[in-house]
Amino acid sequence: QVQFVESGGGLVQPGGSLRLSCAGSGYTFSIWDMGWYRQAPGKERELVAVIASGGSINYADSVKGRFTISRDNAKNTVYLQMNSLKPEDTAVYYCNARRTWLGSTYNYWGQGTQVTVSS
Repeated sequence: QVQFVESGGGLVQPGGSLRLSCAGSGYTFSIWDMGWYRQAPGKERELVAVIASGGSINYADSVKGRFTISRDNAKNTVYLQMNSLKPEDTAVYYCNARRTWLGSTYNYWGQGTQVTVSS
């Protein structure tokens, strides 16, 4: 059974920092691409950052230079370091595991953690 434990969300002032963590279990963490998505009220869920099993990384343009995604396969954990936070970063952040195998794409999602950027 695939499970995620997300942590690190909260309330922070503009310009502040937060570090999100997502610990996965029940699957072979190291061979899955891991990502962070976010969903603000009234908006669709969007990709924030993804780190592939091989280590390549992609970021949404809106977070480039401010957010850093990393993974520790020994701890089955993916991280999102968020610096210089802006009010528009306010959203529920979701951890995602994705793998494409034999032509099919499989996704697992965390329960989400709230990030609120406000003074």
